[in-house]
Amino acid sequence: MVAIDPSGRGSTPPRARKLFRIPHRLRAFVRADETWLVVVAGFVGVTAGCFVALMVATVQWLHHVLFAIEGHEVSGAAFIDPWRAALVPAVGGIILGLIGWLATRNSRIPIIDPVEANALHGGRIPMKGSLLLVLQTMVSNGFGASIGMEAGYTQIGSAFASCLGQLFHVRRSDLRTLVGCGAAGAIAAAFDAPLTGAFYAFELIISTYSIATLAPVIVASIAAVGTMRLLFPQESFQVGFAGTLTGSDYALVFMMALVSAVVAIVMMRTVTLVEVVFSKSRLPVWMRPTIGGLCVGGLALITPTVLSSGHSALHVGFGAYYTAPVLVMFIGLKVLASAISIGSGFRGGLFFASLFLGAMLGKLVALGWMLVFGLKIPGLVVAIVGMCAMATAVLGAPLTMAFLALETTGSLPLTIAVLAAAVVSSITVRRLFGYSFATWRFHLRGESIRSAADIGWIRDLSVGKMMRKDVRTAPEDAELSRLRRDFPLGAAQRVTVADNEGRYVGIILVPEIHQDLSEGATATDLVRFADIALLPGMNVREAMKAFSTAEADALAVVNNSAERKIIGLLTEQHALRRYNEQLDRRQNEGNPYT
Repeated sequence: MVAIDPSGRGSTPPRARKLFRIPHRLRAFVRADETWLVVVAGFVGVTAGCFVALMVATVQWLHHVLFAIEGHEVSGAAFIDPWRAALVPAVGGIILGLIGWLATRNSRIPIIDPVEANALHGGRIPMKGSLLLVLQTMVSNGFGASIGMEAGYTQIGSAFASCLGQLFHVRRSDLRTLVGCGAAGAIAAAFDAPLTGAFYAFELIISTYSIATLAPVIVASIAAVGTMRLLFPQESFQVGFAGTLTGSDYALVFMMALVSAVVAIVMMRTVTLVEVVFSKSRLPVWMRPTIGGLCVGGLALITPTVLSSGHSALHVGFGAYYTAPVLVMFIGLKVLASAISIGSGFRGGLFFASLFLGAMLGKLVALGWMLVFGLKIPGLVVAIVGMCAMATAVLGAPLTMAFLALETTGSLPLTIAVLAAAVVSSITVRRLFGYSFATWRFHLRGESIRSAADIGWIRDLSVGKMMRKDVRTAPEDAELSRLRRDFPLGAAQRVTVADNEGRYVGIILVPEIHQDLSEGATATDLVRFADIALLPGMNVREAMKAFSTAEADALAVVNNSAERKIIGLLTEQHALRRYNEQLDRRQNEGNPYT
């Protein structure tokens, strides 16, 4: 139920109006002046930094208590008690299953991630589902599941930004920008890298770069990094490199990109395979994380590197020397552990897991290249290239990874090499697989979105909203003389035909009725498009595809594919006009002077 604002300034849910009330004058400033939007974005960044600091501190405390370690994260521990390594992930699975059961006991809580929110819902993210996902992510990572926290960071940052934007009643485009600001601040705080966070938002959450979005996103990233450094000072992810790469070194860079892309595809396919295995196992959904936790615990008995996101393991791995068999073991076990964790129902992402895998894969390729051709650059450089190429293959964000390399190494030559590898890796994945990990998950759910580009308004522009309802219909057994009498030239261009029960039969073009035809002809003999009709739930894009397939300039609309009752008519010209009107409206939406 929605309360009506007697002032005419919009409507707000009653509960929200009691708890939060932003004055109309302040809301008007934010809507009219982009400077105020930047101020709101800065506040979003500060809040995102606070959320990330709190989540990191909580998860590290869980690792210290549950695994009895001294370091920051469990994956870098030199030794863990075997019983802890084997059982703690399973206990986390039990808790996660219980949380899921309690959450769905009465009704399902919708969880909409920032990409889906910006693509389909105009930036609207429900806070209740976001808090549930954050809790599940912290339990998953804190108890050792082989997944990262980045999904939780971006979810809570974006959800807060979305709720704040809705309180200010900002425009649809500004709300999508604020969602990007929340994600940018979260990633920037997590990696101590403001440019990385900003371009994460541009490439993955907003899906475009513009001058209008630059200031709020950059301000949010810088504010989040400053907040994180103030609240939770920790070891930065920094690797020094002052050398240069020659043209011959790029052969190794491109090889690293291709290998990273293939391994990323294998990992994404493995996640799907594990999910299929669990779904066909007939195990209750709440029990699957427990089984997955036992499997991850079994792998942790071989090496604790497979536990959690791999943050500490990456720091340790950069400075350590590993033999080829050890690197192969790390890569294989981490891929398997991550696939089992996600496939069994643990919550989290593959961002940091892909960084660890890429770095270890880079070290492995560097060893092989050195044995065959000799290695002129440090193996650490190849590890960084592999790290960013693998993450690009999984995330689909080449500029984000290039800026991560720049902010962690300070080397422009290495950044250029990383950008080249990221582009090759991204193209290879798109050519061989077609999706990043996030869009692959949408594909498996039946969604058609390939990015966060705003297509929600296209889905809202449905056939049912565009069609004409005043449709003239003729019975299928109507004779030609009756048709000529009822539908003279100039009265209408087309007439729908229905059978005795009102079901759709086809469309008759009125000019064809008045041509020289045999007097025994009936409406059935003149119908066109008998096998194709539109449904009211179709969006404008699906309608245009139907027009193209049928080579028709108008199609009937039926209530459903079973009853086929005629409820309207839609012309291709009207659909195009409505589409262009909405497109112009969305393009001008961010301009307060239009």
